[in-house]
Amino acid sequence: QETQAGNTTTIVLVMALIVAFLVLAAQYESWTSPVAAVIGLPVALLGAMIGCLVMGTPVSIYTQIGIILLVALSAKNGILIVAEGNSIRESAFEAGHVRLRPILMTSFAFVLGVMPLLFASGAGAQSRIALGAAVVFGMAMNTLLATVYIPNFYELMQKNPEKKFYSVGH
Repeated sequence: QETQAGNTTTIVLVMALIVAFLVLAAQYESWTSPVAAVIGLPVALLGAMIGCLVMGTPVSIYTQIGIILLVALSAKNGILIVAEGNSIRESAFEAGHVRLRPILMTSFAFVLGVMPLLFASGAGAQSRIALGAAVVFGMAMNTLLATVYIPNFYELMQKNPEKKFYSVGH
C-alpha cells in the first residue's frame, strides 16, 4: 500500500504546487510574481529532510503530508505587498521590511504550536513525530532563510517583464 501511495503523493504534491501557483497568479494578476512567492519551497523541503534526519524518522506518508502543508505555508511567507510608484528595488525592499514582522510572528507561532508533535509519546507517536519533524524543521528553515532572499528574487523576476514571457514564439 505504501508503494502504491508513493505515486499518488507525487501527483498530490504537483497538484498542490499548481493550485498554489494559480491562486497566487490570480491574486497578483501576473504569471511571474507567483514564482517569487513559491521559490521558498525548496528551502522548506530541505528543512523537512534535515528534520527527518535529525529526528531519525524515515520519510513516511506522514512526512509527505507535512511536505504538502509546507507548500501552502512557504507560499504564505513569500507573499509580498509591493508599494506602487517606487522602483522595483525600492518596492521589494519596502515589502520585505514591512512584511518581515508579520511573517516572523505567524511562522514562529506555527512552529511553536506544532512543536509538541516532536515530543510525542505513546500509541501513534512515530506518525506524529514524522509529521512534526517535517513541518517544524521545514517551516523554521523557510522562515530563517527564504524571507531573506525572496524580495531579491521578486526583484529579479520583475526585471524580466511579462511581455518577454508572452512574446516567446510570436
